[in-house]
Order: sequence, then structure tokens, then C-alpha cells
Amino acid sequence: MARNRPQAKGSAGARGKDRAKDRAKDRAKDRKAPPGRSKDGSKTGPKIHRADAVQSPAREKPSATARPDRAAQAERPARHPPALGRLEERTALLLETPADRDYALLDSGEGQKLERYGDLTIVRPEGQAIWQRQLPPERWQQADAVFTGDTDEEGLGRWHFPAGQRAETFPMHWDGLAYWGRFTSFRHTGVFPEQAAHWRFMEAGIRTWQAGMDASGEPLRLLNLFGYTGIASLVAARAGAHVTHVDASRKAITWAHENQQRAGLQDRPIRWICEDAVKFCEREVRRGNRYEAILLDPPAYGRGPKGEVWQLFDDLPHMADLCRELVSDRPAFVILTAYTIRASFLAVHELMQEVFGDRAGRLESGELTIATENSGRRLSTSMFSRWIAPHSAGEKS
Repeated sequence: MARNRPQAKGSAGARGKDRAKDRAKDRAKDRKAPPGRSKDGSKTGPKIHRADAVQSPAREKPSATARPDRAAQAERPARHPPALGRLEERTALLLETPADRDYALLDSGEGQKLERYGDLTIVRPEGQAIWQRQLPPERWQQADAVFTGDTDEEGLGRWHFPAGQRAETFPMHWDGLAYWGRFTSFRHTGVFPEQAAHWRFMEAGIRTWQAGMDASGEPLRLLNLFGYTGIASLVAARAGAHVTHVDASRKAITWAHENQQRAGLQDRPIRWICEDAVKFCEREVRRGNRYEAILLDPPAYGRGPKGEVWQLFDDLPHMADLCRELVSDRPAFVILTAYTIRASFLAVHELMQEVFGDRAGRLESGELTIATENSGRRLSTSMFSRWIAPHSAGEKS
């Protein structure tokens, strides 16, 4: 399916529809693709396993009212029997990303948010910010870049730069990890800062798992589905994991590889797969491949090159079943994030209980939030649920 975040964001919603354009390019099976190229024309691209190129979809946003036809629904795979047990659980958690030198939410309100990426300040739409702004108007007016969303323009033309035109890309960091930000025509910058809460958890989980496996020297295998620009993949690789990064957009994977180079992690084991995530997982199950950790960040809505339709609430259960089969017998964690505002976090929480309830460990669910700098206000961006398996090397779940 074409990668797509929630459909109706100004909040966490439209992020999905916007990113669908970035996601609907190439699919893959496992055939080596020619490397990408840098801006100067030199070959720098990753080793990408991909299928024959497909025709890019029209540039118009997908219809929010589109639904799978009855035939497609009838062909949907049968669900696995639900787990009979139930995991220990912690619910209604608010995982908060605080301001730091790399990123800060400076203010929000009246449908917009003011952010700082390093020294760069940006104004973007934020539909959940229904409250009033706290900072004075002149502080907002000092922003370096403002997303206008002008539909008559493309790329940088949808951004306004009060102090003069800027380059499309700009340097960004997280916890010492360097990567590239970009002013996209869909208002995104290539990173979702609230995911930092997962990144810190993931780093600690990988190192704890590996500490318990020192005798065997086995690396943790991590599968990153809908991996986008690869920040999570780089964080995991830096922590010592062997990473398989899957995304349907060749453009996104090329960007992720550029980030790998900027981070200086070219020698880390990352396998880049340009393919529909569901098809890839189905094939991995048939092949008997397994992973100790899985990151699952699916869209609310997506459309594939042959008219396939992805709806989060229709298709996520099958994807969760696949992830259940892909988990090894010595797992670390599975993290599911959903950028949709038309459901409670309990929806994904109970799905994860149904799928992983017979395993050992704990299930934690809630919302990802960003704390406003110098304020007690928090902005909720998405819901999450994560299964945390026992980390002892001698204990199987």
C-alpha cells in the first residue's frame, strides 16, 4: 500500500493523506535496484530490493471517502484465533517529548504550531491546537519558515521564508544523531519529534536484550515497517541492532540512506526494502524469517498502485497477526503507533491484547505528546501500544 498517515490532520490526521504522495512510488519484491544519486549526480543510493517500477499515482490527494469494494473485503485473510490470555497492562500513559537543544515546541494555538529545529523556527498547521496562543504575535512573526499550503505551488513554493529563500534541505540532530530535514510540499520536515519517546525506549530495550545474549553474540534483528526517512532505523542500528527497513516509497528510502550517510553509520547493517509492507510480511512468514523487535507505524489510509485500498481499522488486524508470526522465540518488543484521531488508544491496545495476550511480558498503551517549552501545555500527536517481552536470555515468552 502507499504509505499514508492519518487522513484528517491539522493534528495527527492529515499527516497521513499528505504523506501518501511521498509513499506511493515504487514497490518491491527482493530484486536489487540501481543505486540512487546525490545532487551532484554521483552514485550514493542504498542497495534497495525492489520490484518493477509502477506508475506513480495522480498528484491529487486520495479521496477520504474511498472504501474497499465488497470483493476486496471478501478476500481479506482470515484472522488468527484470539489469545486466550491477557497481558499485564499499563494504560492511559502519556509519553512526553520535552524541549531540548535539537527540537522544541515553542507554542501552539488557533490551528498552528511554532517549532524550533536547532536554530531554525517553523510555523506549520496543527488542527488539534484549538486553544489560544501563549506567545506574543511578534514571536510568531519571527519564524524562519511558514507553511502556506498554496495548492497552486509545489515543493518549496508551499513555504514562505520571511527572511529570504532557503535551501530545500537543512541539518538536523537527535541525541547526537545527524540527519537531513527537508521542506516538503506536504508540510513535513522528515521527522516526527514525538517519536523520540519510542527511540529512547528502543535504544534501552536493544541494549538490555543484547546484554542478556552476550554469551551467544547474537544480534537483535529489528523490522521497521513503514520506515519513512529512517530515523528509527538509524537509532536502532546505532544501538547495535541488525535492521530491516521497509517502505513503499523509493524517494523515502533514498532520503533515509542520505540520513545514514550524514549520521556516519554506513557500516551498520541496514537492509533497505522498497515494497508494500503487508506483502513483505506475508512473504517473510512463508520463508520462516523472524525478528526480535518490530516497529509498526501504519497509515490511516493508503492506496496501492493496482487500486488496493488500506484502511487502518480494516487491515491493521491482519498486519498485527503477521507481526505475531514474525516475532522470534526470544523477543524484545513490538511497538505500534497510529496517527488517527477518530479512535481511542484502547482500540489499538485491545488489538494488541488479542494478538499477544498469550505471550509473556507487559502491554503499555496511551498517547505520544510533545511538551511546550516554558509551559505546562502538551500537544497530543498520536496513540501507541507496545508489547514489552521479558528480556532475560534464558526466559522464553
